[in-house]
Amino acid sequence: MTPILMTKEDFAGLGAPDLVYVREIKAADILANTPITEIKGLDIQPDQILFAVHGADGERLAVMIDRETAFAAAVAHELEPVSVH
Repeated sequence: MTPILMTKEDFAGLGAPDLVYVREIKAADILANTPITEIKGLDIQPDQILFAVHGADGERLAVMIDRETAFAAAVAHELEPVSVH
């Protein structure tokens, strides 16, 4: 079977435009790309698991401390969250 390649636009077109997905992400991945001025005062360990909210196109929209907060934040912004494993 030949794999189908999809663009970000293709993924964004799947489902409703308000569909977002929540997945685990290591804090180290976030910390490596965040300016130190934005991290100051946060108590996050590099090996800690966080939960990222992504649009259908893969763009990271938010990062939360736990899964429940990530889902609640999505719903509060009138988005439809789903889990990705």
